[in-house]
Amino acid sequence: MVETDANGPPPFEDAFAGDDVEQRIYGTILQTREPTTASAIADTADCDPKTARKYLNWFDNLGIVTRHDGHPATYERNDAYFEWRRINQLAAAHSVEELQNRVRELTTRITEYEDTYDAASPAAVDAIAVVEASDDQTIDDVYSDLADWATTREERERYERARQQRMGSEREQASG
Repeated sequence: MVETDANGPPPFEDAFAGDDVEQRIYGTILQTREPTTASAIADTADCDPKTARKYLNWFDNLGIVTRHDGHPATYERNDAYFEWRRINQLAAAHSVEELQNRVRELTTRITEYEDTYDAASPAAVDAIAVVEASDDQTIDDVYSDLADWATTREERERYERARQQRMGSEREQASG
């Protein structure tokens, strides 16, 4: 038996211990990266396949998963739902000014990467050529920068969408 700290996370082998069946199925979906059968999800969530199908159909109706018809049907996490949810959370948690400031900060960071690598995007950078032309950058440094640059671009897009959503909500409230 694996001993754990009572305040720490559950052991990896039993990551959903203590959760109800809905939470176990939801947690399984969050970890699923490709279309998966209800039976496979039920096995991971330690529940009956019929119960898994019931919750998966409910999650499909909510947009949390996408159902792919077939024999058997498969389910996968709907990344667009989670992106939409994150944007809504940002819009609800921050003022337009806070969102604008964050967009500016992220834009400054992106511009610094564009200037450093003389490129419009991380995809346009030949990491090996950069290392060969540099005396002080390792391939790991360059790949780390490129990953951070890509993440920063994605984050700026989310904050900009949240800013636009927040501005639209405030306009509706002002006119209504």
